[in-house]
Amino acid sequence: MTERVFLLHVLLFCTITAGAQTECRIYTKAELEKTEKREKEKREKEKREKEKRIEEIQDSIRAVEAFAALEQLDFVVEADRLFFKRRESAFVASNTNFISLSDDKAVIQVAPFNGGGPNGVGGITLEGRASNIKLKTDKKGNAILNMSVSGTALSATIDVSLQKNSYQATVTVSPNFHSNRVTLYGILLPSALSDVYKGSAP
Repeated sequence: MTERVFLLHVLLFCTITAGAQTECRIYTKAELEKTEKREKEKREKEKREKEKRIEEIQDSIRAVEAFAALEQLDFVVEADRLFFKRRESAFVASNTNFISLSDDKAVIQVAPFNGGGPNGVGGITLEGRASNIKLKTDKKGNAILNMSVSGTALSATIDVSLQKNSYQATVTVSPNFHSNRVTLYGILLPSALSDVYKGSAP
């Protein structure tokens, strides 16, 4: 065998040997745990972002439903906080503290206590007929419904303010014959979606 042929065989063998080599990255337990932790954090972040998008869509739907209910005079404001004349405040149960309107039938129920009271659920329940109902939008885009409500034990002006692109509402009840004004904060829902408990009215 000539020197040239021998050299060619050697080069060919070396090429095959080099081409047949493999390399495998071996991870330590700590590295695997770190990678798994990053993947878990990534999945949780994606889940939170997805839930946030779903919540934003649901809030937008509720805001549209709330404004439509306001226009149709068929809504309930379920309040979880009350403010009284001297700015005393109280966190309350939303299923027993509410203001509702169905066409011209209005109900105002304020129950800051647990049970008892004239209505049996910790406060008072007043019913009346709504009149002179007006709906307007202020400069900030908030919808404001103003009405007069009169009944056996009730004579008041009521302002319902619905925040722009929201279902959060503020209701101010201003009695016509005394200054015991009360303000309710809560969510505005179509009557069909509300679940409140009405006490006994005088």
